[in-house]
Amino acid sequence: MSIQVEAAPIAAPKPRGGIGQSVNDSLVVAKRNLIRMTRIPEMIIFGMIQPVMFVVLFSYVFGGSMQIGNSTSPEVYREFLMAGIFAQTVTFATAGAGAGIADDMHKGLIDRFRSLPMARGAVLTGRTLADLVQTALTVVVLVVVALLVGWRVHEGIPKALGAFALLLLLGYAFSWIGALIGLSVRTPEAATSGGLIWLFPVTFISNAFVDSSNLTPWLRHIAEWNPFSATVQACRELFGNPGVSQSDAWPMQHPVLASIIWSVVIIVVFRTLAVRKYRSATA
Repeated sequence: MSIQVEAAPIAAPKPRGGIGQSVNDSLVVAKRNLIRMTRIPEMIIFGMIQPVMFVVLFSYVFGGSMQIGNSTSPEVYREFLMAGIFAQTVTFATAGAGAGIADDMHKGLIDRFRSLPMARGAVLTGRTLADLVQTALTVVVLVVVALLVGWRVHEGIPKALGAFALLLLLGYAFSWIGALIGLSVRTPEAATSGGLIWLFPVTFISNAFVDSSNLTPWLRHIAEWNPFSATVQACRELFGNPGVSQSDAWPMQHPVLASIIWSVVIIVVFRTLAVRKYRSATA
C-alpha cells in the first residue's frame, strides 16, 4: 500500500522591508547595470559624442551671431552657452534611461527581479543611479571639451562643484520621468522617441541657448518658470559666466533654491508614479 503525500505549494518570496535593505538592493541593481554598460562600450561612447557635437556646433556656428547683453563676441557666447549645454546633456540622458527600462521589460528581466525577495522600488532606483553615473562621466568629458573651446569658471572650484551637483540632481530627477515612460510603452524604440519628444520644448523654450529677455512676453514667462531654466540660471551664477538673467520672476531671482525645489518635486512625484506603474505593469 503506497501513501501519496502532496507537496505544499511554495510561496513566492516576499520582499524584505527596511530602508537599509532597500538601499542595498538598489546598489546591487545599480552595480548590475553599470557592469552591463561596460560590456556595451559603444553605448557610452555614442552618449558622449552628441553633447560634444552640440558644444562645437553651437560655439562656432552661432557664436558670432548671438547677442548676450551688449556683446556679440563669440567668446562671451561660448561661456554663456556651456551652462545650457551641461543642463541639456544631463536631461537628454532621460531617453536612454527610459529605453533601458523598456528593454528590460521587453526581455522579461523585470519579471525575474520581481520574483526575488527585494524591495519593489530597488529595480528602478538602481537603474536611475547607474544612469546617473554614466551621465556624470559624460559631463566630465564635456567639461574638458568646454575648456578647450574657451569656457572658464570665474567663481572658484567650490561654487563650480555646487553647480555640477545641481546639474546631476536635475538629471536624476528627469531620469524618473524616463523610467515612467519606459514602463508605459511596449518597446525600447517607443521609449526613446517618447523620451525625446517632450525634451526638445523643455530645453529650447528656456534660457539655455538664447537670452530669455529677447523672447516674446508669453514665451519668456514660460521660459523663466521652466525647471530647466532655473538650473541653467543657477549654474551661470555659480560659474560666474555671462548672461545671468535680470528677470523679476522668482525662479530667476533665486535660481539655486528654485533648482533644488523643482528637482526634488520632480523626483517625489515621478518616483511615486513610476514605482506604482512598475507594480501594476509586472503584476
